[in-house]
Amino acid sequence: MKTALTIAGSDSSGGAGIQADLKTMTVLGVYGMSAITALTAQNTMGVAGIQETAPEFLALQLDCVFTDIFPDAVKIGMVSSAGLIRVIGEKLREYEAKNIVVDPVMVATSGARLMENEAVKTLMEVLFPLAELLTPNIPEAQVLSGMEIHCPEDMEKAAQRIGSAYGCAVLCKGGHQQNEANDVLYRDGKLMWFRGERIANPNTHGTGCTLSSAIASYLALGASLDEAVAKAKDYLSGALAAGLNLGKGHGPMNHSYRICGK
Repeated sequence: MKTALTIAGSDSSGGAGIQADLKTMTVLGVYGMSAITALTAQNTMGVAGIQETAPEFLALQLDCVFTDIFPDAVKIGMVSSAGLIRVIGEKLREYEAKNIVVDPVMVATSGARLMENEAVKTLMEVLFPLAELLTPNIPEAQVLSGMEIHCPEDMEKAAQRIGSAYGCAVLCKGGHQQNEANDVLYRDGKLMWFRGERIANPNTHGTGCTLSSAIASYLALGASLDEAVAKAKDYLSGALAAGLNLGKGHGPMNHSYRICGK
């Protein structure tokens, strides 16, 4: 059985983070494992608090996984501090991890900022060069490319800038645009569009986690990058079309999150 590792935060409501990743990996027939970077107190309406994992303990989690059940693919999600990012980079290089998908989670769907400024810089310097694929949404791609994105041509330009800077493929996700759900993949100097129909479903909590972990799962199963992206996008569209509605989802929390102990 093929294996995949998610390195990300835990979502107490089960819709995003490692919970979404492990559910996705299981459904797609991959044995999922996790290394937790942070505990979060959150639900579909927002993030109330974050308790980071100690870098030493994250290193121990990664050692235990890689020395026993070596992952065929690795998905990296929310990592909120530079120290944790450095640990991840060290361990991925030490164990020569492959099929690394980095979802640069900087801002939650609810609008809460999930990364410190220093961590963003470290993420770009340490993890991006190790990645096979980055999966930024439009707000994240704007930060990473240093340009504003208003149209499909801007998405292409931003993906090219990011991919050229770090030597990896980039999937710029268009889900934050009001009328489109089209994503563009920049790989080896070429652009490929993946068209998607916008689905009228307000329950979008965890969609980014689900897409990136689905891509990692298909890479673990031996798919090419283009095929993995296409299949993962179809999987996510099917999940959204199912229209599952569990939470109240009346709007954002009336308080901002806090990083515990800081």
